[in-house]
Amino acid sequence: MSPMCQYTAVDGFTNDWHMVHLGSRAVGGTGLIITEATAVSPEGRITPGDVGLWSDEHIHGLSAIVNFIHLQGAIAGIQLAHAGRKASCAVPNEGGKQLDEKHGRWQTVAPSNIPFIAGDMAPESLNKEGILKVVSDFKAAAGRARVAGFKVVEIHSAHGYLLHEFLSPLSNQRTDEYGGSFENRTRLLRKVIDAVKSVWPAENPFFVRISATDWTERGWTMEESVKLAYILKDMGVNLIDCSSGGNVYNAKIPVGPGYQVPFSEAVRRTGILTGTVGFITTARQAESILQEKKADLVLLARELLRNPYFPLLAARELGDDVTWPMQYLRSK
Repeated sequence: MSPMCQYTAVDGFTNDWHMVHLGSRAVGGTGLIITEATAVSPEGRITPGDVGLWSDEHIHGLSAIVNFIHLQGAIAGIQLAHAGRKASCAVPNEGGKQLDEKHGRWQTVAPSNIPFIAGDMAPESLNKEGILKVVSDFKAAAGRARVAGFKVVEIHSAHGYLLHEFLSPLSNQRTDEYGGSFENRTRLLRKVIDAVKSVWPAENPFFVRISATDWTERGWTMEESVKLAYILKDMGVNLIDCSSGGNVYNAKIPVGPGYQVPFSEAVRRTGILTGTVGFITTARQAESILQEKKADLVLLARELLRNPYFPLLAARELGDDVTWPMQYLRSK
């Protein structure tokens, strides 16, 4: 299951909704369940309803969910994130726009003081101290994720959030060692990866999610994603979760079934494992992606919202006899 925000947390704490939401997908046969984008700091939340892991107090609630997932034979993963200039927004069902002072707005940060949408509050350009804090926050959150029992960690460097903002020249117009050249624009991501790897067990998988392209001229490109993949492979990243877009408000994206599969296929040619996501809605569609070696992992999102038992039914459709929960055997 691909990470999907639920906008239901309070002060970063999970609750019964998260237990039932994530637990039911484990009951439904999903092999790897990645929790929603989990903020490494309060200012890194997309909305006030985001789950967080900036405090040791957040560990207990997440640990209970992890334990339940593992009891069902699934694997619990966590995506660690910082929303950057796309933080401080209302939850989607309340409009999703950037909060104003009356509704609890907080100062956003970014590589450069360029807002995501014209007219939004300008983000504060991170200074060196702020950048070091971001690295430290990711490291600390990863350590807490380990304590909570997660077996997979994914660093969110996609969809126009902070690490992606540093990668893209459209949002990163710095002139120091974190801006300009490809090496400089990828520096923060590399620092975050090194910091997280220093506290993450070597035997546990380490993923990075990227947006393979900005879908906009002079933005982050597929060619740069391939170049980055070689670097991440050498750094010990196990899998690149290939998505796209999110950094340009009005980008023209040709959305359709499997439209992002070519990205995972291209990145996979570097020798690193890849995952793909995006409008993958049927068992045979997912199976063909794997059999044709276009990705090593298929991540389902909206389809698992519609049907938490999709994997059990997909196995039946594809003729694979998988284990059902003992409590549900009468319906197999």
